[in-house]
Amino acid sequence: MSLHAAYTIKEPMEHRLLGRSGLKVPALTLGTGTFGGKGVFFEGFGSNQLAEATRMVDVCLEHGCTMFDSADVYSGGVAEEILGAAIKGRRDQVLISTKATFTFGPGPNDVGSSRQHLIAAVEGSLKRLGTDYIDLFQLHAFDALTPVEETLQTLDLMVKQGKIRYLGCSNFSGWHLMKSLAAADRLGLERYVAHQAYYSLVGRDYEWDLMQVGLDQGVGAVVWSPLGWGRLTGKIRRGQPMPETSRLNNQVAKDGGPQVPDEYLYQVVDALDAVAAEVGKTVPQVALNWLLQRPTVSTVIIGARTEEQLVANLGAVGWNLTAEHVKKLDAASATPMAYPYWHQYGFSRNPWPV
Repeated sequence: MSLHAAYTIKEPMEHRLLGRSGLKVPALTLGTGTFGGKGVFFEGFGSNQLAEATRMVDVCLEHGCTMFDSADVYSGGVAEEILGAAIKGRRDQVLISTKATFTFGPGPNDVGSSRQHLIAAVEGSLKRLGTDYIDLFQLHAFDALTPVEETLQTLDLMVKQGKIRYLGCSNFSGWHLMKSLAAADRLGLERYVAHQAYYSLVGRDYEWDLMQVGLDQGVGAVVWSPLGWGRLTGKIRRGQPMPETSRLNNQVAKDGGPQVPDEYLYQVVDALDAVAAEVGKTVPQVALNWLLQRPTVSTVIIGARTEEQLVANLGAVGWNLTAEHVKKLDAASATPMAYPYWHQYGFSRNPWPV
């Protein structure tokens, strides 16, 4: 298919506002962690090269999934290069989000959210992506050594220069996010409208604090690893061997992601199996649909090694779980809260989320 071809959308894709901004994003976003497969860590994700990546972009556009998420550290920049090549000739049809903060070079300033590093990181991403602007640029982590004012002033300048259109962050604590938003308001700078966060049926810590900040401050969640770091694919069940193809077979990748106790995982998967059978959907589709009904969620990042997996994940939209199904999944995935959240949730005056 020509890179300039017009796509007929097979199924309507729901679009949502990205936090308290005017940007509408698709409910599902394709993550590019499987592009490249360079390095021990990313070998566990996948190794899609340009041909496979281009086909995945084709399939996404056919289904109305127009947003693609990457980062400079994904396969050492190769993922951004592949994504840039895959969208060549159709930049106006897509939204690109990417990230920087982690180490990207041998020098003392090749890491963090300083002015020095962020300017270099954005320029590098623009070059690898083959574009002159990034729709959503996110800090990949909180940098405690750089004043938030320096970071925000740098990002604000790049928005004014037209290199970035919207700002986000990722993996912040609630107080990190609130401190940054307060500083942006105090200085009259562009504020974060998105927070890319880990959230899944086997990882609900996001609800304790970050969700409340998002609701209060208009910050939309861009959810990463919605299938619990490959645990909710429907292939992992009690008493069965691990599937041959899984990032959990890569010890480096497994250790670098969220840790989930086996018995808790099986308890959630049992509930997912039951709900999936009742609604006639797959386990991943149910897990993704549950997330799409949670407060603050603007878009959920899906990943895929194959076109078949991608099409299956895209089937998570266009329908909704019933309140009873959501209740069943909520109960199976509930875990004891850390202090002070258990105490706050015990105050009946406060609605949920607090």
